[in-house]
Amino acid sequence: MRELVERIQEDGRVLGEGVLKVDNFVTHQVDPVLMEKIGQRFAEVFKDHGITKVVTIEASGIAPALFAAKELNVPMIFARKAKSLTMDEELLTASVYSFTKQLTSRISISRKFLSSEDKVLIIDDFLANGQAAKGLIELCQQAGAQVEGIGIVIEKSFQDGRQLLEDMGLKVVSLARVASLSSGTVEFLEEDA
Repeated sequence: MRELVERIQEDGRVLGEGVLKVDNFVTHQVDPVLMEKIGQRFAEVFKDHGITKVVTIEASGIAPALFAAKELNVPMIFARKAKSLTMDEELLTASVYSFTKQLTSRISISRKFLSSEDKVLIIDDFLANGQAAKGLIELCQQAGAQVEGIGIVIEKSFQDGRQLLEDMGLKVVSLARVASLSSGTVEFLEEDA
């Protein structure tokens, strides 16, 4: 997605060999116009997959997932990283290791929102080692839901996340694929969509 790649080139900052900071348009401050275009692109790619739910993890996946769900005219569900006092029903849970935060979180979704009738599109802001997406896949599997594909805003292609997900037989669509962050420069591969 040309607009996303250009925005990364313009406003992204390389903080080290494996860290790309995009906090002024994706992960802290959100550009709603760009997020809407991202959601529209994911919806276009997955429109013929019978998607009934879009699933993401809080917090940075919410904006692109919400716009994709709006375009697909289906609900969006986000997995919580901390249990709320109001989440007293049966929960689907999984453990997820965050590359950026260097910690493991227990994520959860209320069982009442996912079922074996659902065809799910998973959306996430970054794909690095694939652990967040793997955790979301586990939640869907616990509910008996079918994962139809995974939409990634920015993929760090030099890490093994894509291979992990493709080895699970899943379709991965990344809108920006970063080949390298070495020498403080962002180098790209051709994106999927």
